[in-house]
Parts: sequence; structure tokens; C-alpha cells
Amino acid sequence: MKLHLAAALALAPLPALAQTAAGQIPPAQVTEIGDHFARYRQANPTLGMVYIVIKDGKPALSAMVGTQTPGGAPVTLDTRFRIASMSKAFTALAILRLRDEGRLVLDDLAEKHIPEMRGWKYPTSDSPRIRIRDLLAHVGGMVTDDPWGDRQQVLSEAQFSAMIVQGVPWSRTGGMAHEYSNYGYALLGRIITNASGQPYQRYIGRTILQPLGMAATTYDIAQVPRDKFALGYRWEDEKWVAEPEMRDGAFGAMGGMITTANDYAKWVGFLLSAWPPRDGAEIGPVKRATVREMVQGLNFVRVGPRRGAPDSDTCRHGTAYGMGMRITSDCDLGVALEHGGGYPGYGSYVVLVPERGVAAFAFANKTYTAPAVPVWQSLWSLARAGAAEPRVTPLNPLLTQMHDATRAAYAAGDLRPLDGKLAMNFLMDRDAAHWRVEFARIKGVLGDCPTAEPLDPTGNLSTYFRWNCAKGKLDGQILLAPTNPPTIQALRFFPRPN
Repeated sequence: MKLHLAAALALAPLPALAQTAAGQIPPAQVTEIGDHFARYRQANPTLGMVYIVIKDGKPALSAMVGTQTPGGAPVTLDTRFRIASMSKAFTALAILRLRDEGRLVLDDLAEKHIPEMRGWKYPTSDSPRIRIRDLLAHVGGMVTDDPWGDRQQVLSEAQFSAMIVQGVPWSRTGGMAHEYSNYGYALLGRIITNASGQPYQRYIGRTILQPLGMAATTYDIAQVPRDKFALGYRWEDEKWVAEPEMRDGAFGAMGGMITTANDYAKWVGFLLSAWPPRDGAEIGPVKRATVREMVQGLNFVRVGPRRGAPDSDTCRHGTAYGMGMRITSDCDLGVALEHGGGYPGYGSYVVLVPERGVAAFAFANKTYTAPAVPVWQSLWSLARAGAAEPRVTPLNPLLTQMHDATRAAYAAGDLRPLDGKLAMNFLMDRDAAHWRVEFARIKGVLGDCPTAEPLDPTGNLSTYFRWNCAKGKLDGQILLAPTNPPTIQALRFFPRPN
């Protein structure tokens, strides 16, 4: 009797991952991350898979398992994989670079750079015409086109031009909702070509890939050494069936990139290097501020459960689309940037946590098998173990001065220690007499507060504080006004008696 692939592999466990750690991740978390990855592959069998965790801009843990083809050579960190829609971030950054060069404006109508679009008939008379930024954020009104878009990879530029001239059927009026459009990112590729005066593949290669040293990365399958290529497969009729090896074409800007784990780690390290904002020379192919612009999500937020979390998990992911990346708020990690890639024969996934300086990604050569679950789980493991702490917000010395004056005011029971430090609204919101009443009320509950814990700034002009009082804790916030010099616009107190 034949067994399905997953059942057969459940009886015959998969080989352990070949892991390499650089010493930046505690041994317990190295093991835990390997377990996440192995469980996922046990439940979602693939021919080959590679995985890297990035910490402080460099690979801290890498893993590989399986083969490039059935019974073939093992995958390595230099094996080439298609990364499908994870290509979109390169396209988006190329558009932003062209904007920085003054060759386009994000609010330009797309038809300014693609003349074939000028005859398009929009769904309603009041429909906005598609701008470049609408294509970046998938809000142009075109229908979600997975998996149709994947099969357009091989279109020639002439065939794509003819398709554009025909126009599109509309899913909705533009600007009303997020709807994922591979067609839209193919149009962005055409805009790159026309605005730069060279094929989008060449522009991205010259301005982004080459400066980052991504020499093994290409859009052209003909350039990939056969002995280093993870061929794409699907599991069908109880056997591995090879997917078509689609050549490079006009639609590649939406998902045609072929890369290695080693090369992609350079890309991820570069993106992470844009945080935190700082003084100093720009050393990347695109300005740090431009990279950070990619992650400004629109207001079409989708909320759902966290993939890979236990059933009892109460956290929900709120996700919006930026420019080639999704922006997700996560309970363990904070703000994360993520994107998957699904393609005939391939699946991939990446999550970056810029405020913690960590990221993880994985590639696989099985149709639409994007390893999102172990990627998320791995980063949760690091955060929960304290191995990926958030960057500390620098403390403005002015906040320390304002905090000291606030403590003196509390001790005195009136606002005199804050003379000259209050914004014009402060006493309009509560006068000095009522502040004396408020100080007395809190002192009656907590008593004196002789010591304070370190300040917890939330920016350059605001901070939380905690005072240790005779009968409990006093939490509070200082918020400065947007004036020069900054003065206190609000003091907030939250007594916590024993």
C-alpha cells in the first residue's frame, strides 16, 4: 500500500538540520530553533531547505537540509533558489532610488511612465488614475492575482506591452482596499525600465545587487550553474514532479529573482543597517531614510492569529502593506517587516525586526511551501530568551532635568520647582491650586517617594518614570511641547499603592 509523503516521513524521520552557529545565540535557543524548523519540515516535507538567522547585521545561525533534486546534491548556503514575491522589495527600493535620483515622483500617474496605460478605462467616472505609490502598496483596484501572476514570468516585453494596451478588468475602484497585485509590480518593473533607460533587471543589478556584493543573484535562469540550482518540484501522484523552469521575462519584477542564502543575508543585513536613525556617512546603495520609507504601512490593516502560535495564544497580528514589505505588530517582537514568496516549485519567507537588529528567512524548493511558521517561531524564541533585546532609546538630558524638577515639585507639594519649565497650556489645563490638591491627594495614598528607577524614554521629548514610594509605586509620564526650548505640556501620574 502506498503512503502519502507526509505519512511516510512521519514513520521515517527526516535528517537533522546541518546547523552552524556563530556564537551570538545561546545554545538552548540554537536547539530550540532547530526543533521549530525540523517540526515544520516533518509536517511539510520538502526536497531541500535553507535557513539563516541574522543578528547585528550578520548570520548568527544557519541551517540546511535535503537536496537540490530528488537523490541529488545536498543544498548549501550557496544553492540558488527562486524567492518569488520576496523579489518585490528589490523592485520597491529601486523605485525609491529612482525617486531619489529625481527621475520620478511617487505621486506621478503610472501612465506618465507607461504610455500603454493611457487608454485604460477606469471602473467609475470618479475613479482615481493609478499612481506609482498605488502600485507599490497594492491599492490600484486590480484583482489579487496569485497564482495567475506567477505563470506570466516568461512574457516578453512586447507581449507585456500588448497586454497593457488591452487594459484590465477592475476588482474595485482604486484606493478603497489593499488587493495584492503581481500585475501591479510588473508595471513597476516597466516604470523602472522606462525611467532608468535600461532593463529593470540591469538597473537593480547595477545599483543594488552589485554594491551589496550579491554576485550569485540574478533574474536570468540561464546564468545559474546547473550544479548549484535547487530545481523546483511539487508532490503529485506520490512522487516529485518537476515544475517548469520559467525563463526571465517582463513579469520578473514581481517575483523573478534567483538568489542564495549567503547573498540574501547580505540584503537583509543592509536593510537592518538603516536602523536606528543616526548621524554619519551613507555607505549603502540607497540612503538609510529611503530604506525606512519602505515600511510606512497604509491604513488597510488586516488582523488575524499568529501563524505558528499555540491555540491558546491571545496575541493577534495587525498587518499593513508598505512598499514591497508587510508591516506587522507582534506582541513578542514589536514592529516586524515580513514577506513571503510562493512560486511553482518554491516557497520562501523573511521576517525582519529592525528595532531588535534581528531577522530570519528560509528558502525551500517545493511549490508554494513558504516556511513562515518556523521563521516566526525562531524569532519569538530569541525574544523570549532575552537574546534579541530592543534597542534602548537614547535619553535626552533635558528629560532628566525635567524629571528632577518634577520630583522636586512633588516633594514640595506645589509647582514652584517647575517655574520656567511649563508650556503655555499647562496651567490652563489645571491651575496651580488644583495641582497642590493633586499632589496632596497622591501623597496621602503613597507618601514620600525618595527614589526613582531609570527613565524609560519613548522618544526625544517624552518619557515614562517610576518612583519608589513609602506605600507603593508612582508611575508617570512627562511630555514636552513642540517648541524651542521644549517645555512640559503634560504631567501624568498613576499611583500604584501596596
